[in-house]
Amino acid sequence: MRAFTSQSVVALLLLLGHASGARSGAQGDYAACKAFPGTADWPSEESWAEFNATTGGRLLKPGPPPGAVCHSGEPTYNSDQCTTLTAAWATYDFHENNPISNMWQQFNNDTCLVSPDTPCSGAGYPAYVVNATTAVHVKLSLEFARKHNIRIVVKSTGHDFQGRSQAPGALSIWVRHMQSLEIHDNEFKPTGCNFSIDTPAVTVGGGSQLGPIYEELDKIGRVVVGGNSKSVSVGGYLTGGGHSILGPRYGLGADYVLELEVVTPMGDIVTANECQNEDLFWAMRGGGGSTFGVMTSVTLATHPTPKLVAGIVALIAPANAPWIQDFFGYIASQMPYLASKEVSGYAFFTSNVSAVGGGGISGGALTGLGVNLTAATYAGMGGEFMILDTQNILDMQAIWAPIFTHAMTTWPGAVPVMLVSPYPSFQSWFSIWYDQGTAGYDQYVGSRLLDEKAYQTDIGTLGEIFMTTHATAYLVAGKGVRDAKPRGGSLSVTPTWRKAITHSTNGHVFAPLNAKLRADALKLVSDMTEPLRKIAPDMGAYVNENNPGEPNWQHTFWGENYERLLQIKRRYDPEDVLWCHPCVGNDRWEQIDYRLCRVEQDCTKRAQNQYPMAT
Repeated sequence: MRAFTSQSVVALLLLLGHASGARSGAQGDYAACKAFPGTADWPSEESWAEFNATTGGRLLKPGPPPGAVCHSGEPTYNSDQCTTLTAAWATYDFHENNPISNMWQQFNNDTCLVSPDTPCSGAGYPAYVVNATTAVHVKLSLEFARKHNIRIVVKSTGHDFQGRSQAPGALSIWVRHMQSLEIHDNEFKPTGCNFSIDTPAVTVGGGSQLGPIYEELDKIGRVVVGGNSKSVSVGGYLTGGGHSILGPRYGLGADYVLELEVVTPMGDIVTANECQNEDLFWAMRGGGGSTFGVMTSVTLATHPTPKLVAGIVALIAPANAPWIQDFFGYIASQMPYLASKEVSGYAFFTSNVSAVGGGGISGGALTGLGVNLTAATYAGMGGEFMILDTQNILDMQAIWAPIFTHAMTTWPGAVPVMLVSPYPSFQSWFSIWYDQGTAGYDQYVGSRLLDEKAYQTDIGTLGEIFMTTHATAYLVAGKGVRDAKPRGGSLSVTPTWRKAITHSTNGHVFAPLNAKLRADALKLVSDMTEPLRKIAPDMGAYVNENNPGEPNWQHTFWGENYERLLQIKRRYDPEDVLWCHPCVGNDRWEQIDYRLCRVEQDCTKRAQNQYPMAT
């Protein structure tokens, strides 16, 4: 999700102007809880050493968590390292390169932050990590976890708003270094098929990140449909479906998956495509990560890299104007029009942007761009937008001209701003405009897919919704997603993606180490999302940019596909080796404090008495 806000849009403009199966685990089918460090069923040190030997020494025992260098009572305390870590803590790079850290710290239960006046322990982190670089490493890890009834998680970069890549006391399969790239110049023949697919393609390792893939493909004038963050890797992105700023032209990222190599929870290394393991091929393209297996490689169709025009477009007005709510509603109502013109991008709505004093930037700083901001506070929309197959900025201006003209005619004081440039390729744009957000804090996000009917809501109501909920409108769906033709005929994402105009998000950052604030944050995000649910009652939501508290999540994330996904989950993972929330088929287990335990009433009661929360 873009960490770009409408405040930063306006600030940037100001600155520019100013300058169950046949096999069973050794623990049997009746263990109340997964094994946990310190309990009798936890493997011995000798067992871990033997397992490490089978992997060729890929097993890591993390020891104190990374934040421990800032805590004087910890054995790894080092004030110089703390200074360095504190500076890096807010970056995606640090958390993606650390084997156990997640980008959003509530999923580690805030157990060791860099602030020295907070508690520090490893209780919220995995107990062991396998630095997996091959499918065999993954296979061995899953088999060891099955044998010893250990909870398992899969992490690539930790760019996960649902926290599925993190669990206390787990064995973590870290695929960050599962990097490879093979280009197929003209066609691709899926394994086991008697035909070839007439498209250039690329096969990459399961931990490969989108940024390096874009860079390599750009050298030959190609691109894949992918996200806008360098820290997003193909595994989590594609298993969630994967939206893209290229989506209005091409579709979802998962629409272009041609073949997968997957290690199933039972330890089988299989190929999934339209000719073999077809059900797994379908489920892995949108059914959610850490559920049906571990993706160790994927083949994607590529496209000619487009020439494009892109940049900032904003439409703002004095925040205290009596008509400001209708102004918001009108801008939002134009999303279907923009989608019809194949405009893609990220629209951010805000009800309060200071034009004076923000970061020392003066209110008259836009005069160099022909814009004069005179009010103390502005409100409206700003964002990044793109059109393809052109190098002429007049094409972008022509699309927005009717919107700007209507706004200025109807609401005196409305200020349109456009600062766009031509780019010769997608990579030339991405290298500048990729998501440069921050991490290392506590945050929940919510979202809803909105269709054309939702945007036909009267502008007063629509304006109130976008003003009060701080919703975004991501133009990442539309015609390209509607008309996409995935291999095998369909994906397992919610079918409502096919009629969506925008993917609309919100979010809330909250203070750590406060259970009430955490619960309140989930409720607040749900409350902010509720008006979007009401204007789009027949739509769903994108699983990768949402939260564990989403109501009716099975239907919201997968709709009519959920029952089929559940059957596939039971077939490939009868022993629930992989478990996460909110994930398909997770209803037989629940997390009790730090333990993962069966939901049967007698087991749950016994677990609550036997396994108190770790300290």
